[in-house]
Amino acid sequence: MNGLIIFFIYLVLINSGSFIIMGVDKRRAKKRGRRISEKTLWLFIVIGGSIGGYFGMKRFRHKTKHSQFVYGIPAVMIVHILLISGSIYLNK
Repeated sequence: MNGLIIFFIYLVLINSGSFIIMGVDKRRAKKRGRRISEKTLWLFIVIGGSIGGYFGMKRFRHKTKHSQFVYGIPAVMIVHILLISGSIYLNK
């Protein structure tokens, strides 16, 4: 398989996972259940799940009062976009 296809599949999976764990953590917060740590949420966001984390935050209205998420996720998303754009540019 082409490396670009593998990378695309990875991004789809990690962003889906990031979106899902935002929803799971929100549901657990409402039910006062065992929560997913912020460290785990950030791990998913930093390793490529920033878009999924952002949409999960918006969709589930989760972590929207935490400035580290409100400003941090879009900042990580911009870094991801720049890295991917730069990589594509350099590999032409």
